[in-house]
Amino acid sequence: MFFIRMIMRSFSRQFKRRLLIAVTVCLSAAVSVAMLGVVFDVGDKLNAELSTYGSNIVVQPKADAVVSDLYNTGDSAQSDSADPTTFLKESDAPKIKTIFWAFNITNFAPELNIHADIDCSGSASKTCKAANVPIVGTWFAKTLHMDSGESTVAGMNGMRSWWTINGGWPKDDSAQGMVGKTLAGRLGVRVGDTITLNKTTASGQRTTQKVQVTGIYESGDSDDNGMYIPSSAAQQLADLPDAVDKIEVKALTTPDNDLARKAAKNPAALTQDEWETWYCTAYPSSIAYQIEEVIPGAVAKQVRQVAALQGDVLQKTQAVMVLMTVLSLVAAAIAVANLMAAAIGERGAELALLKAIGATDGAVSRLMLAETAVISLIGAVVGALLGSGMAQIVGHVVFGSGITMRPMVFVLVFVLLAITILLASFSSIRSILGLKPAEVLHGR
Repeated sequence: MFFIRMIMRSFSRQFKRRLLIAVTVCLSAAVSVAMLGVVFDVGDKLNAELSTYGSNIVVQPKADAVVSDLYNTGDSAQSDSADPTTFLKESDAPKIKTIFWAFNITNFAPELNIHADIDCSGSASKTCKAANVPIVGTWFAKTLHMDSGESTVAGMNGMRSWWTINGGWPKDDSAQGMVGKTLAGRLGVRVGDTITLNKTTASGQRTTQKVQVTGIYESGDSDDNGMYIPSSAAQQLADLPDAVDKIEVKALTTPDNDLARKAAKNPAALTQDEWETWYCTAYPSSIAYQIEEVIPGAVAKQVRQVAALQGDVLQKTQAVMVLMTVLSLVAAAIAVANLMAAAIGERGAELALLKAIGATDGAVSRLMLAETAVISLIGAVVGALLGSGMAQIVGHVVFGSGITMRPMVFVLVFVLLAITILLASFSSIRSILGLKPAEVLHGR
């Protein structure tokens, strides 16, 4: 009881100095909680933000992948004006959601890239013809019912979120489509027009497909010269049932490290422990490997530019926030050390008297530490609440969504603050141990 009264009296006698310590700890806790809260959540936020700009894994037929690697032709071994010659089964695409990291697959869309002639006889334009136009048969918002009983929606609707669209998205398994802005301007096509696609198949048969234009999109790249239609319509036009030549996959991934880069070169070179770590971590290469396991005859490759950008931005962002946390803790340590030293200087006579009447060095040191701990705890609790609010502001301003505050953030901050305050108190404790009651009480 006497110990508690001593602590309470110190607050009333040195209120301003104690308040400064509480404010210092509060500010440090607020910055630390906000920064570490964002650090622990920024990976998913950045991946989600960057993944809005397209897929980060592309699945191709093995033959196309080998040719593209040999001749460095990019994601597809076909020329810009040629139709594909090797295919995957569209019916195998849903298997992507059965891999170990299925929940990290946020979207995917199979594609059949062909070329066809366009006749706009049903539109307002009198002369509306174009030859060898790129046509992409794909999913737009297809609902898939998995064997596990779960359902998921996949398609371009979520893969091309940056497109500017005049009109609406086509419906899957329909005779609808979207035209790129450049192509629409050249043909004079408007939303609601009906156009006719004509194509000569590989067998020499001439096929026709009427398509209603539901939207005109602007992508800002070469896609504006083409057209997107449902995969079923493209397969019927090209006489290629259940065929696709590419699957775009958008996945939440962990940035590559040395282990991931080693595995990407040759998974067989990994030791058993390395294999288990790599396979059970959401690296782009491990997700790509698992996709290859479930889709026969496929090669899955990460889009290097997207994967590298995600890792680079994430590491730099985390480094800046960790640095700010460290600097705030260092500043708090310096401030608390100075404030405690000043407080001991003012209370030299009181502490000397305590020692003179029998208090040990340990008892006096515990008293000072307890006083500082109580006021620091108050400041830390208030700072943690403020830091949570600051993290939400950062999340909404930068990412457009709230930050998920994990309990370990608060535990880590309180542990770091406890260590910081303890280290800051060492110099003050040493000065207490050096107090000689006789000299202090006689004014020497």
